[in-house]
Amino acid sequence: MILLRDLGFSRNGEALVTGASLQLHPGWKIGLIGANGCGKSSFLGLLRGELHADRGDLERPPGWVLAHVAQDTPALPDAALDFVLDGDVELRQIERDLVAAEEHHDDHHAGEQIGLLHSRLGEIDGYAAPARAAALMHGLGFSDADFQRPVAEFSGGWRVRLNLARALMCRSDLLLLDEPTNHLDLDAIIWLEEWLKSYPGTLILISHDRDFLDVITSHILAIEAGKMQLFTGNYSACERARAERLANDMALAAKQKREAAHLQSYIDRFRAKASKARQAQSRIKMLAKMGDIVAAHIDTPFSFSFPEPSGFSDPLLLLDDARVGYGDTVIFDKLRFTLRPDSRIGLLGRNGAGKSTLMKLLAGELKPLAGVREEGRNLKLGYFAQHQLEQLRPAESPLWHMIKQEPRTREQDLRSYLGGFDFRGDMVEAPCGRFSGGEKTRLALALMIRTAPNLLLMDEPTNHLDLEMREALTIALQETEAGMVLVSHDRHLLRATCDELWLVADGKVTPFDGDLDDYAEWLNQSRAAEKSAEREKAQRRRESEAEAERRKAAAARMSTSANLAARRPLLKESEKLEQQLAAWQGELKLLEARLADPTLYAGADSRLLDDLTLRQNLLTQNIETAESRWLELQEQLDGNQES
Repeated sequence: MILLRDLGFSRNGEALVTGASLQLHPGWKIGLIGANGCGKSSFLGLLRGELHADRGDLERPPGWVLAHVAQDTPALPDAALDFVLDGDVELRQIERDLVAAEEHHDDHHAGEQIGLLHSRLGEIDGYAAPARAAALMHGLGFSDADFQRPVAEFSGGWRVRLNLARALMCRSDLLLLDEPTNHLDLDAIIWLEEWLKSYPGTLILISHDRDFLDVITSHILAIEAGKMQLFTGNYSACERARAERLANDMALAAKQKREAAHLQSYIDRFRAKASKARQAQSRIKMLAKMGDIVAAHIDTPFSFSFPEPSGFSDPLLLLDDARVGYGDTVIFDKLRFTLRPDSRIGLLGRNGAGKSTLMKLLAGELKPLAGVREEGRNLKLGYFAQHQLEQLRPAESPLWHMIKQEPRTREQDLRSYLGGFDFRGDMVEAPCGRFSGGEKTRLALALMIRTAPNLLLMDEPTNHLDLEMREALTIALQETEAGMVLVSHDRHLLRATCDELWLVADGKVTPFDGDLDDYAEWLNQSRAAEKSAEREKAQRRRESEAEAERRKAAAARMSTSANLAARRPLLKESEKLEQQLAAWQGELKLLEARLADPTLYAGADSRLLDDLTLRQNLLTQNIETAESRWLELQEQLDGNQES
């Protein structure tokens, strides 16, 4: 186990944690939470041995294999699949030792060593390692075409995914993850959840995604006011315990009661107008839990709300037969979309389906190639996207940005408003170029919210935000009367704020009949269908190529009977190979049909899935080897015929 005894550590001379004493047991999945700058990443640095404690002890079993995600990835020429496979250090060492031993295969000792190495390779499931690496990459959004691409060709966000896949490839006892969902879309997050739930080792995870924490964690380790406190249960259980503690603080009790009453009023209003659709019912259940959530965050440093819009148009925005794309590439055609004042829409869809393109079209940043984009007379857009962070002036302060936007407003009023986003003291006048990603996001949101929009277009607004700010934004979005279209991988935010879900897929935007749990099932079925189509295509290509070669060889064999005696053993081996190939290809086809069944992945029998995948890899290797030998035989037969 991991043991902390009177542990204290600091960063840049500033004490972060003092007097921490606790035990973390093998197999626990621990969510590490706390405000930005409290010491979460420093604690992971201590576990990795990169930092040293100021006092006390931090002990972990010396034999444990530790895995973590590297912060940087050099522009390597290595193929992406090989880069991921390098995460299994023992596997790569065995492969190197095998190459060295096989160079001296005549040596009796080398033969014995080769046998031992192959035995160990079987024990660690090394023969299936390429298939495991491919499954990790598929789950994180890579295609088959990406496997052999050099690492240097990938963008920064995709290199982060490669680093994550490499860390997961390691057969570790302790896995340390620091914000692993930051560069992932919703389908990759859902896949990662399932993978981490079945991870057998000890996991310590930093995340600001409450749904992600809830699904995975068995314990929560909270850093607050320089202390570390361990809670049993997931994040919601920790939140309830924290709410009970705060409720005992008389100074906060009155505020908590007011906030709960305000939220209950909102829930009652929503319940009165909500339809009986499944998504609406899912949201009612979500809102019913919000009392505990508000109570747990009653001491948050954030306090803001959206100003009341000055007016509305109905509709606010209309798209009719719109064609959208870039150059000759059309993303959507005949797109129809109507946004009304009470629209609260969450957009779902796989990475690359066009969600951000649609948001740019709605915001007016992208003009339709054909069709109509019509704004309501009183439309006032509030558009938030990550690229807007780049528009902040690095040398200027939050206060400067506010004054530039509202030159006639009293400076004290602007300071008070910025305080609601936790820009206080010296931070109000500090250059924002030094700010973290979360602080820049908060400033961009503050500037957008202040304009009192009546239609909000928000593309991943929670990126880099901590849990406290996410909850403040969730409550503010619940309370605003503005219409809203939201793209987010934060399922808690989607559940708590959206009345409708729309699916962006196959060049269309359609209402999604279901909730986020149904969407996770849709993703599983979509992945299974893609894999099945890829297997069928590869199988047809192999069969076509093999058949063409067989016909060519058969025609050549019929053209002459010369050298028949020399050709007979070659022909016999060739015919035997053809029969074996037909049997293997038939078995592979049945096996791939079984692997394409979505129920196989939903079941709890992971050993069956591993066995089927291993057999698939073995059959594929056998077929490739046999086809290669068959082609050699045909060349020899052709050579005999010509002579």
